[in-house]
Amino acid sequence: MVTWYDAVEYCNQKSMKENLKPYYNIDKDNQDSNNHNEHDNMKWIVTINKDANGYRLPTEAEWEYAASGGQKSLNYTYSGSNNLDEVAWYWRNAGETILTGDWSWPVIENNRNQTKKVGIQKANELGLYDMSGNVREWCWEWYSDSGGTNQTWRVVKGGGWVGGENNNEISFRGKFDPNGLGADQGFRIVRGD
Repeated sequence: MVTWYDAVEYCNQKSMKENLKPYYNIDKDNQDSNNHNEHDNMKWIVTINKDANGYRLPTEAEWEYAASGGQKSLNYTYSGSNNLDEVAWYWRNAGETILTGDWSWPVIENNRNQTKKVGIQKANELGLYDMSGNVREWCWEWYSDSGGTNQTWRVVKGGGWVGGENNNEISFRGKFDPNGLGADQGFRIVRGD
């Protein structure tokens, strides 16, 4: 339950705590005129400090590279396996019982589905856990149309405990309101260039 803005703020705070130069310039007093999301009441202007050595959100390409196992990749559909149940918490297995049938929010809610502790499922080739399932992870980029002009949503990767099987595929490209607080919304950080 963190917004994209929470994630970039966290990166800067963690950087400062460790005496690193924050990666982001965050202007909360003005609104980003390129942000076309009608539900985003924040619209902070966030830019990059080019010479920073602090923490940041991964780019979509970096996220996919890490999720796929990097140079050790075995080309799995999900991060660490072709069997989703080995590596991911998703709508069928993230609650009190294993669900069957079609996706249904009332059924998921009644099953008490929730985020799980990291490291219970199998890791991927790089030893990274939960890059498929558990929580959707914010990336730096806008989810743009083919012309790159529609800046409405931010990219999320990895699926989550609310999502279906296809959302957990490494290649699946999700989108979410930058100020959105999804129950299965989180982030993973990287450092420096």
